[in-house]
Amino acid sequence: MNFNKNFNDIAENYLFAEVADRVSAYAAKHPDKKIIKLGIGDVTLPLASEVIKAMHGAVDDMSKSESFKGYGPYEGYSFLRDSIRGYYLSNGVQIDSGEIFVSDGAKSDLGNILDIFSKDNVVLVPDPVYPVYVDTNLMAGRKIIFADANEQNGFLPMPDYSVNADIIYICSPNNPTGAAYTKDQLKEWVDYANKKGAVILYDAAYECFISDEKLARSIFQVNGAKTCAIEFCSFSKTAGFTGTRCGYTVIPHDLKKDGVSANKLWFRRQATKFNGVPYIVQKGAAAVFTPQGQKEIKSNLAYYKNNAKVIAECMDRLNIWYTGGANSPYIWLKCPNGMKSWEFFDYLLNNAQVVGTPGAGFGKNGEGFFRLTAFGNEAATKEAVLRIEKLLTK
Repeated sequence: MNFNKNFNDIAENYLFAEVADRVSAYAAKHPDKKIIKLGIGDVTLPLASEVIKAMHGAVDDMSKSESFKGYGPYEGYSFLRDSIRGYYLSNGVQIDSGEIFVSDGAKSDLGNILDIFSKDNVVLVPDPVYPVYVDTNLMAGRKIIFADANEQNGFLPMPDYSVNADIIYICSPNNPTGAAYTKDQLKEWVDYANKKGAVILYDAAYECFISDEKLARSIFQVNGAKTCAIEFCSFSKTAGFTGTRCGYTVIPHDLKKDGVSANKLWFRRQATKFNGVPYIVQKGAAAVFTPQGQKEIKSNLAYYKNNAKVIAECMDRLNIWYTGGANSPYIWLKCPNGMKSWEFFDYLLNNAQVVGTPGAGFGKNGEGFFRLTAFGNEAATKEAVLRIEKLLTK
């Protein structure tokens, strides 16, 4: 027996585990200090009442022989896939229900989708980047190249035709930087992918925060995307399902290579390795797209958007450069006074008891930057901003 030696190529500790360890150590030494966490992008508001009502109804269904559900369809129940299709249609995107696959979250699918691709594919990811994109490919032994996202390009790198890649990761609005591509900018990536015969793995987990019509809610709003893109989305941030777990992946029928359908490959993979999302969870997810569900969800999103505005306005007052804050729950700021990322992390924790995420944990281009999230409690977010402003205006 031998272990997968590719695991030697990834960091021993996951970024957020390191953050948690440092915070726990500080809290143990200073039990009297109130720590405010704006680091991990976990939601704080409870599930919408319409979602809870649907889940309760589904629990009742499971208690009766005539409505009990056992194994469900590998790709998800049709009532949820049809609801997702309707949501796309409301944003001007026409997709078929057979192109939608329900899962336990975008994070899982972004890693698992690699099963359908050859290990000799070259992977292009932006730097800084959500760690899962890099780590899952390193685990498989793929070659990874990086697209420079930096202050000069607003952390929105554009395609370079001198670079050849087979799999391209794009997250917009981006985690960690909060930067978002316009439809015109995404068209350049779509044209590049089609020219190179590559596939774009498009992470749309934060699309619900977009209000600017120039920005893309879906890559399928761009002509040509259906022949080169797979889209991943999640109910985690849209509807607070971080602990409930539900997401979906859209694989167009038109995405093929040498006559082989990516859609069919993914269905075959799921049928072998996945038994689907619980009926109760899927009923709750479908309730998100009802008129009442949308009303409640938008109210929750407005709460987080206001938190982002509060943090962004603080950065404006402090004259600190940042991306995000609008159309994104993340504020990606340049560390003041030339501090390194972990240095600023410790400085904030020790002097203001505020926790963020060091940009260096997202890649070399993240060094000197820092991420704050808008998913905290409203009162705590305002208190954190007061502490940060007081500390940095001494």
